[in-house]
Amino acid sequence: MEAGIGPALAIIGGTLALTGGLVGSSIGVGIAGSAGAAAVSEDPKQFRNVLLLASLPMTQTFYGLIILLYIITQILPGIQALPADEALQKGLMVLGVGLVAAFAEGFSAAYQGIICSSGIAFLPKTKGLNIGSSIILAVYAELFGILGMVFAILTLILVI
Repeated sequence: MEAGIGPALAIIGGTLALTGGLVGSSIGVGIAGSAGAAAVSEDPKQFRNVLLLASLPMTQTFYGLIILLYIITQILPGIQALPADEALQKGLMVLGVGLVAAFAEGFSAAYQGIICSSGIAFLPKTKGLNIGSSIILAVYAELFGILGMVFAILTLILVI
């Protein structure tokens, strides 16, 4: 049985999920880190809080990695065992799931960085008292990354 291009499309789908997380996390951490540099220059005692808030957008990269690993370990072997025409269909499905996950992880992380940068900007003014509310607000954006990962895994279960 020759699987054809289906397995390659599945791997591309997983790679896209990881890429969305990497790009979104980079943007989010960059935005939050930029605000953090300004906040720490105003009040160096806020470094710990800045570090916490600026690191939050990194988690979407891990969600993308989990999706990629799930595809490689759980989905790919099943696609490789299929005839070429069925493998192509399944590979396209996985590619589509990976694309949706890429957008979920990317946008979630980037917007989480914007939320965190707003919280960081007020750390010196509030002497760090806004850290709890800033984390809670950042968690709202985080939930979309988590939902993207859960959607991807639940959908992938149906592929094979």
